[in-house]
Amino acid sequence: MIDMNTVIAGNILELLKKQNKKQTELAGALGTNKQTVNKMLNGMRTISAAELKAIAEYLGVKMEELTKISSRHADTNVVHAFMGKVQSEHAKQALQIADELSDMILFHRRVRENGNAMMDAWGDD
Repeated sequence: MIDMNTVIAGNILELLKKQNKKQTELAGALGTNKQTVNKMLNGMRTISAAELKAIAEYLGVKMEELTKISSRHADTNVVHAFMGKVQSEHAKQALQIADELSDMILFHRRVRENGNAMMDAWGDD
């Protein structure tokens, strides 16, 4: 599942960088402080519709530009999302193991569901 707040925050950060604007400037335009903007852009605080509109106006873009889902958000696998963020080889190996375990769990769940469906079909005779 895509976290829209993360998508929006990423789009805002990208536009700020492209326009060479700072978070403190955005905070001033929103009438708030840098800590609040930082929380919004780090996913610790949800961005309201009114704030989204004000941010779009400040950046000179349509709100749709802030809410667009790019191809970089196409991978909704949580393990894969974290894989690019971890630094140590040990953490990467642990995530790889978690990914393999989740695949096995899902596989066995489907096998069990299929087996139960087959047994139900035999029981109807």
